Amino acid sequence: MKIIILGAGQVGGTLAEHLAREENDITVVDTDGERLRELHTRLDIRTVVGPGSYPMVLRQAGCEDADMLIAVTSQDEVNMIACQVAHTLFRTPTKIARVRATAYLTRKGLFAHEAVPIDVLISPEQVVTDHIRRLIEHPGALQVLEFAGGLVQLVAVKAVYGGPLVGQDLGFLRRHMPSVDTRVAAIYRRNRPIIPRGDTVIEADDEVFFIAARRDIRAVMSELRRLDRDFRRVMIAGGGNIGERLAEHLEHSHQVKIIEHGLERCTQLSERLDRTVVLHGSATSKRLLEEENIEDCDIFCALTNDDEVNIMSSMLAKRMGAKKVLTLINNAAYVDLVQGGEIDIAISPQQATIGSLLTHVRRGDIVNVHSLRRGAAEAIEAIAHGDIQSSKVVGRAIGDIDLPRGTTIGAIVRGKEVLIAHDDVVVESGDHVVLFVIDKRRLRDVERLFQVGLTFF
Repeated sequence: MKIIILGAGQVGGTLAEHLAREENDITVVDTDGERLRELHTRLDIRTVVGPGSYPMVLRQAGCEDADMLIAVTSQDEVNMIACQVAHTLFRTPTKIARVRATAYLTRKGLFAHEAVPIDVLISPEQVVTDHIRRLIEHPGALQVLEFAGGLVQLVAVKAVYGGPLVGQDLGFLRRHMPSVDTRVAAIYRRNRPIIPRGDTVIEADDEVFFIAARRDIRAVMSELRRLDRDFRRVMIAGGGNIGERLAEHLEHSHQVKIIEHGLERCTQLSERLDRTVVLHGSATSKRLLEEENIEDCDIFCALTNDDEVNIMSSMLAKRMGAKKVLTLINNAAYVDLVQGGEIDIAISPQQATIGSLLTHVRRGDIVNVHSLRRGAAEAIEAIAHGDIQSSKVVGRAIGDIDLPRGTTIGAIVRGKEVLIAHDDVVVESGDHVVLFVIDKRRLRDVERLFQVGLTFF
């Protein structure tokens, strides 16, 4: 595909890296020439210096014959105008824009072909907020991903010494829990992927990705680790868009406190939120954390826009008695360094957002993509179409499908019914198929599986 990316920041740069690896024709546009040069030396891409909303700059970037425009600059207005220009002057087929301001997002009918012609809206703050909310709802999970409207969840947990399944093979899980259907999609041991088989033995500290119907998730988690008690007391460092949205979602079911450095922002938060306690001060203040009884806090969420403040406040909160700490980290290089020590969960906003964008780039009827393990793996939800003549999956049992190496089918959703993928399950047209791909070089092969042959038409 020929794709133009506006904005060479963290999201734009990470996206260019993902897509360039997959042999797409990528052009990145930004006003920062130095940042573009740095990307150009690492990746096989074209770059154009200039404002992304200018018609001349878009023409120079090749908008006349581009398949897709992805506008992810830091300014909503630039992203919106760029999509308008691409639609009006160049008839670009697909236009995706990052829009952050709720003032735009809450206006019905604004983003339509006859108004501002944006095909797909991406709100990173909302994506990250939903990601954190799911983690708070599942204490002990490292990652919680939803498919088929939430009917199926893919959960990553660290197996701990003493868990019932640790030291046992995966076949034991089915024998031990005959009433709960689940499948282990992948295991990461010392950062290396293992394709699970029935005789694979779970070891302590393994990162285990399993898939199950939403109702069965807690039962499976209890086999891998002692279940953490539900989080009730939540402290949030940073009252920005993510902090505010998270507090708004949690305040009616949890005890929520927000620490915000800016006095004016504190006033705004106290007016907008109903039950949240808003505190003016620094999240790295030991005295403030002591006064607010940090030792009684179930989870401390560091969500400021400063990585160093997030890391330091999280480490301080953990040492002072917070049960769990969750840290937002923009610099992807820091994420692996800090997670697993005093910081329980490190979240990269770019990785959370990338999946939303990749969903619209994949070929075939792909309705959901989640980027995992810092982009090394992907979880994909695809819809099967066609019949046994025109499709490589429809009418075939899962055990007979020629899956690319490193790919597993985890579950099938048929209407409202969740079918965990066993070898004898037959795929039907219209099924939502959830796959786990540990080797991203095989993604094109996975996409081809779900592309319908000409005989179908």
